[in-house]
Amino acid sequence: MGAKILYYLVLIPLSRMPFFMLYALSDFAFFMIYYIVGYRKKVVFKNLKNSFPSKDEKELKFLEKQFFKHLCDLMVESVKGFTISEKQILKRVTFKNNEVLDQFFDQGKSVIVVTGHYNNWEMVGTASGKGIKHQPLGIYKPLSNKFFDKKMRVSRERHGLIMVPMKETIDSLKKDYGRPSALLFAADQTPSNVSKCYWMMFLNQETPVFFGPEKIAKDFDLPVVYSSMYKKKRGYYDVVHQVITEEPKESGYGEITQKHVKILEEDIQLAPQFWLWSHKRWKRERPDDMPLHCS
Repeated sequence: MGAKILYYLVLIPLSRMPFFMLYALSDFAFFMIYYIVGYRKKVVFKNLKNSFPSKDEKELKFLEKQFFKHLCDLMVESVKGFTISEKQILKRVTFKNNEVLDQFFDQGKSVIVVTGHYNNWEMVGTASGKGIKHQPLGIYKPLSNKFFDKKMRVSRERHGLIMVPMKETIDSLKKDYGRPSALLFAADQTPSNVSKCYWMMFLNQETPVFFGPEKIAKDFDLPVVYSSMYKKKRGYYDVVHQVITEEPKESGYGEITQKHVKILEEDIQLAPQFWLWSHKRWKRERPDDMPLHCS
């Protein structure tokens, strides 16, 4: 009952507010979260410090503050996602070079699209339902609250994206959607099993990485594309695609994984404040029997 009250009496009315009012709320939320509550500030600062050892405390504190401002923007933009119109979302998300994907669509090929939790990955994913020719399939981990899981799924699917639970990833590739599909992976989460992943250096630290995109690409012989997201200004994002491989079966072990992680790392180094630093990305250590792969 509490979830329904929160959704219908708080989230939906907020979602119908214009963006300028939502960003005013974001500014207030930043003040409360950063200065009063101090939400995960220690985690964020530690992650930044370990990732950028050459930066001094003043630089790190600046990035920390800019991250929390961006995080609050993400919160209100996510709320707006419940009711945002097709016209609004396509105005705010620009796909700059869809010809990279279109070449595979024209060949009747499905693709794997890899990205990270950088800038507003949820808004971009939702926009992809109308922004690209492929049928986008968003791989996600279902929420424990069934009511919110259903509402979030309906929200994200309003403009054509199809949400696929992680355990149904393989089955989704075998379905006929009437057109080639694009399997969307945010591949920078921490794997639950650190003994069944790929360990490599990322942001100056030993990091476990999901091997799923590479394995699926090779098993189904699917081209792999990386989609970078750039924030033009508040609430406006550009998406730029680049091909990682057209022939995954010809790639060496770990080559695809190394490439997409390195692209994300370069994007983060360009504008660190837009990555999800509040996530406890490095909470696990590499087991002694797991090799550390180098590029």
